[in-house]
Amino acid sequence: MDRQLLIICLLTAGINLIGTLAYAARIAGVRTRRIAMSFALFNILVLVSRTSNSFLGPFLAKRIENRIVHGGGDSLFLDFQIVLASASIAVAVGIVLVPSGQRLFARAIGYFQQHRSTAKLILKTASPTGLKTVRDALHPPSLVHLCNLAKPRGVGWGVLLANCLAQALITVGVVASLYAGYLNPEFRVTASQLSAVINGFATILLFALIDPQLSVMTDDAVEGRVSEALFRRTIVWISFSRLAGTILAQVLLLPSAQLIAWIANYV
Repeated sequence: MDRQLLIICLLTAGINLIGTLAYAARIAGVRTRRIAMSFALFNILVLVSRTSNSFLGPFLAKRIENRIVHGGGDSLFLDFQIVLASASIAVAVGIVLVPSGQRLFARAIGYFQQHRSTAKLILKTASPTGLKTVRDALHPPSLVHLCNLAKPRGVGWGVLLANCLAQALITVGVVASLYAGYLNPEFRVTASQLSAVINGFATILLFALIDPQLSVMTDDAVEGRVSEALFRRTIVWISFSRLAGTILAQVLLLPSAQLIAWIANYV
C-alpha cells in the first residue's frame, strides 16, 4: 500500500467512523432528555461525515489520472476494494465504540447546555481534562447488551434493508463513478458527476425512510412508550445494517461502475 492509498483509506475510515458514532448521540439524547440538543449534535456529525465523503473525490481522481497516463490501471479495482474495506472496518469499530460514544455525547450535551458555545466545547475536548473524560468514557459493550440483541429490534426488516441499501449507495457512489471514468476515459468527467445523482438518491432514501423512524422512536423512548434498552438495540441494529451496506458496496462496485460508464455515453 503506497502513501496516497493509505491517506485515502484513513480518510474513508474517519468518515465512516464519525457517521457510525453519530447514532450514539441519539442514545445520549434519550438518557439526558435533551432531544433537541442531541439532534443538533447528530446532524453536525452526519453533515461532517456526508460532506467529507466528497473530499475523497480529488484523491481518487488523481490516482485514476496517474494510472491513465502512466499505466498500471489493472490494480485500481483492488485499490478501491481496499478503500471500501476500510469503510467496513471503521463501521465495525464504530459499533464497538457506541457505548463509549453515548457517554461522551451525554457529557458534551451537559457541557454545551451550561456554556452554550460550540467553540468552548471543542476546546474543552482538546484540553487535558477533556482527554481524560474521553479516556474515562471508553467502555466495551457489555455481555448483557450483546445477548439482548436477540430480543425485539424495534424496527422492521424493511427499514434495515432500506438503510443497508442507502449506506451501500453512499459508500460506493463516489468510488464507482470515478472508476467508471477509468473504464470509459472518453467521458470520465461525465461519469464522475453522476456520483451526485447516486448520493442524492441515497440521501433522500435516508431522510425519507430511516430518519423519521428513528425520530419517532426517540420521542417514544423519551415519553416512556418504549424502553431505553429497546431504543439502544434499535440503534445497534441500524448500525449493523450500515455495516452490511458497506460490505454490499464492495459487491456493487464493479457492476455500478460499468453501469455508470455506459450511462455516461448517453447523458
